[in-house]
Amino acid sequence: MAGLYIHIPFCKQACSYCNFHFSTRLNGVDPMVEALTQEIRLRHSFLDQSPLESIYFGGGTPSVLTDRQLLKILNTIDQYFEVSEQAEITLEANPDDLTTEKLAALRDSPVNRLSIGIQSFRDQDLQLMNRVHSARQAHLCIESARKANFENLTIDLIYGIPDLSEQAWKNNLDFVRHYSIKHFSSYALTVEPKTLLAHQIATRKISAVTDERMAGHFRLLIEFAREHNFLHYEISNFAKRGFTAIHNSNYWRQKKYLGIGPSAHSFNRDSRSWNISNNAKYLKAISENNLPLTVEELTAEQKYNEYVMTGLRTMWGCDRHYIRNLDVSFWEYFRKEIEIFLKREWIREDLGIFTLTDEGKLFADHIASELFLVE
Repeated sequence: MAGLYIHIPFCKQACSYCNFHFSTRLNGVDPMVEALTQEIRLRHSFLDQSPLESIYFGGGTPSVLTDRQLLKILNTIDQYFEVSEQAEITLEANPDDLTTEKLAALRDSPVNRLSIGIQSFRDQDLQLMNRVHSARQAHLCIESARKANFENLTIDLIYGIPDLSEQAWKNNLDFVRHYSIKHFSSYALTVEPKTLLAHQIATRKISAVTDERMAGHFRLLIEFAREHNFLHYEISNFAKRGFTAIHNSNYWRQKKYLGIGPSAHSFNRDSRSWNISNNAKYLKAISENNLPLTVEELTAEQKYNEYVMTGLRTMWGCDRHYIRNLDVSFWEYFRKEIEIFLKREWIREDLGIFTLTDEGKLFADHIASELFLVE
């Protein structure tokens, strides 16, 4: 089984914190859809005829696609891949796009899961982040999705927003319970270079959030998940039993996936590749039947590092047998370097499986980097 990711590089406007690849020139969507379908034709063999158990439309904002554009891509996928009958087909959407008409059209399409970019239920947070939608639209779109019989939906929430108090963060989380959301993702507001948010902080128009405040929000997040019986199956992802995302799980468990579109990444265990992050150059290359990508063949050390980085972020953790099978010396190195984190109780071991403790999750990136092999 494998996954397919389709990158839709268009947004109505730029969020202040976002450094993903996108364009606000929506008149370029039609040519991009043509190019995406052509790249599918050119690259479908990458997955070696593995059936698809996950199709994920990310971005950007895939909900800017018209019904016709979305179906054109889905029909092309059907022509070139075997899609499992139980495949999870997810479309990322912004609340302002999810009108009654849009939801009805999506319900009639093969899409069976919505990922809604709520980010916050407070207008002041949404305005600070330069989001298009309002708090009212955030509530309305969830109610409308329920009426359209979308039971499998997930929402995104951001913490660490300037002026977001602990009580306000608790209130945001409580809407997950209120709406009986079965899956949600929650991310720290990260200050990325060359974004509006970075400029606003540099010019002191907005105050940076302290590490202590960020950690406090994260601890509240973990407490909420435990209290309401969510599996914390990956650092940023939470699900009721039976609702873990196939797309997310496959990525973190290193299953094969093919990325289509500008800036999209692909992985087949032996190599990873990424497309050019430039719409015009991508369109030109695809029109000439060229693949605008860079390929990196993974060394044994890189495979180990990838496994540690992805495995530690999940509830499935890192398996000593898997590491030993890569190379006995890798296991000896891992066992030696991990001792300090076991003593700090940032990592626990159970039958040869190493997972992060709740406190360790605060330092996930640091721990992984300390366990990396340097070639």
